[in-house]
Amino acid sequence: MYQPSKERYEKMNYRRCGNSGLMLPEISLGLWHNFGGVDVFENARSMVRFAFDQGVTHFDLANNYGPPPGSAEENFGRILAKDFPGYLRDELIISTKAGYRMWPGPYGEWGSKKYLISSLDQSLKRMKLDYVDIFYSHRPDPNTPLEETMGALVQALDSGKALYVGLSNYDAEQTRLALDILEEMGVSCLIHQPKYSMFVRDPEEGLLDVLRENGVGCIPFSPLAQGLLTDRYLHGIPADSRAAKSHGFLHPEEVSEHRISQVRALKSIADAREQSISQLAIAWLLRTSQITTVLIGASSVDQLSNNLKSMQNTLFSPEELMAIDNILT
Repeated sequence: MYQPSKERYEKMNYRRCGNSGLMLPEISLGLWHNFGGVDVFENARSMVRFAFDQGVTHFDLANNYGPPPGSAEENFGRILAKDFPGYLRDELIISTKAGYRMWPGPYGEWGSKKYLISSLDQSLKRMKLDYVDIFYSHRPDPNTPLEETMGALVQALDSGKALYVGLSNYDAEQTRLALDILEEMGVSCLIHQPKYSMFVRDPEEGLLDVLRENGVGCIPFSPLAQGLLTDRYLHGIPADSRAAKSHGFLHPEEVSEHRISQVRALKSIADAREQSISQLAIAWLLRTSQITTVLIGASSVDQLSNNLKSMQNTLFSPEELMAIDNILT
């Protein structure tokens, strides 16, 4: 029977999430890839157990994670039942989201109250949980009033099925409006999950300012740009890589010579810092206190272990930051 490491909390740094009382580990584990029905269950189970042994308390899901959609939540529920019974649930921060397509018909995606509340109920059943710690609106809905979407998040709180609410994939203006609506309803948004990496810096164009002004935490996803910010593609596209998978989100054309030349230049900086490329990319996000936690994926315990070492060096000199900016522009 699994027994968590007694030293787990000594191995991790924790940061306060915005203005809330919640502390999150500097690195969180996302179950977007490698935890679905097409993946090896025991590998997923090993990664969750290893992560928790290293002090990773936050596990991030969404209703559509798989494939097939929903299977990541089902597998995570199996892991919880096998390895995290009883009091251990109180040591975990579990999040899920709703917004992308899950079932046929007009009520199976986007941001209506019908979809969000139904989706949360389904997620709880798949994971066999009474509540999640964080429930996100996964993306803004251009055809549903923002008041309705935010009202659904508030209803999730009032029902006790979620402890906190968050936003994902909302731009700066959408986020500002959503936060204002939530405030009018007497609710604070805990956290925002944007796509943010060395290669995707859109949040720097206003979103980070909105989050700072409103005391909202930030948890970037895809910090390694779907694996581009690693040494994985320096010599082409491996047959077992994410870019080679038919159900993956990294397309072969994104592995361009321009991108790879940037990665090679970043590698020289990483080498000088005695870090891998992925460690450099994660540390670059963690360099500022505004980033609460970085959401990483993993395909193996070894890969997870390597990326967790990013926390060992998150300080950058002005010269290093300038060199990185010169590479990325």
